[in-house]
Amino acid sequence: MATFGTGDYQYEVVEGWGMIPQLGLVSGVACDSNDRVYVYNRSPQPAMLVFEADGTFVTEWGKDIFQKPHGIWISPDDEIYTTDTVDHTVRKFSLDGELLQTFGTVNQPGAPGGPFNEPTRAVLSASGEMYVSDGYGQSRVHRMTADGEVIVSWGAPGTGPGEFNLPHDVTVDHNDRVYILDRGNLRCQIFNNAGEYLTEWTDLRSPNDLFIDSDNIIHIAEGGQRISIMTLDGEVIGRWGEKGSNPGQFSDSPHGIWIDSNGNIYVSEVVADRRFQKFARV
Repeated sequence: MATFGTGDYQYEVVEGWGMIPQLGLVSGVACDSNDRVYVYNRSPQPAMLVFEADGTFVTEWGKDIFQKPHGIWISPDDEIYTTDTVDHTVRKFSLDGELLQTFGTVNQPGAPGGPFNEPTRAVLSASGEMYVSDGYGQSRVHRMTADGEVIVSWGAPGTGPGEFNLPHDVTVDHNDRVYILDRGNLRCQIFNNAGEYLTEWTDLRSPNDLFIDSDNIIHIAEGGQRISIMTLDGEVIGRWGEKGSNPGQFSDSPHGIWIDSNGNIYVSEVVADRRFQKFARV
C-alpha cells in the first residue's frame, strides 16, 4: 500500500472511510477524547455527522440549526465549538448535540469591529478563554471570556503586521501564543494573548486550518493540496500532498485537519463532494 507523509510522519490512507450518502462538502473535522470523529458537513444537508474511529456511522444532528458550517473544535472537556458563516454565530454543544450556548445574534452580523461577522473558527485557551477568528466579514480576532465577553480584539484589513486578508483559523498553544492563518496573505501570524504581533511565517499555500498535536508539532492544511509540518518556532519539518482524485491525493483544497490520540490524521475538503479522508499513521 502506498504511504504518504514525510520523515517520522508517515501514513496510509484508509480507503472508503465514512463514505455514507449524507457526506458531501465537509468543512471541518474534530475528534473527542474517545477518538469519535465529528464531521462538520456542509452539503447536501448541513449537519454534524458522527463516526466511530473505524468509520462506522453513529448519528447525525444539527440539521435544524446549521446554515453554512465552517470551523469546528472540541475542547479537552469534550465540548464542541462551531462557527457558521451565514448566521454569524459561534455555538457550543455537548457531544450528543445538545446546544449549550450561542454566541452572537443569529442571522445578524455584529457591529464593525465587534463579534461576529462570518466567523471562521472558535477555540479555547488552556485557561478557558475563547478566541474567535472573524473572518469573512471583517478582519478581526477576538479574545473573550468563556461567557463571550470581549477582553480584547485586534486586526484590520491589510498586509502589514496585525492586519489580515481573511483570518481563516485561530489556534492557541500552551504558552498562550495565538496563531492566525491569514489565508489571503498566504501566511500565519503569531501574537501574544494581548494581540501584540510577534512574528509571521510565509511560504504557505492558502492556509486553511492548523492543528497542534500532543508533541507540540504543528500541522497546517493548505489550499494548495499540501500538509505542512512545523515546530512551534516555525521550522519546517516536512511537507506532503499532491493534487488528484485518487485515494491519498487532494482534489483541490484541504480545508480542515485533526489528529486523534493515535496520531491518525483526518482531512476534509470543501471544493469537491465526498472528499474526506483518514490517514492512519504507520
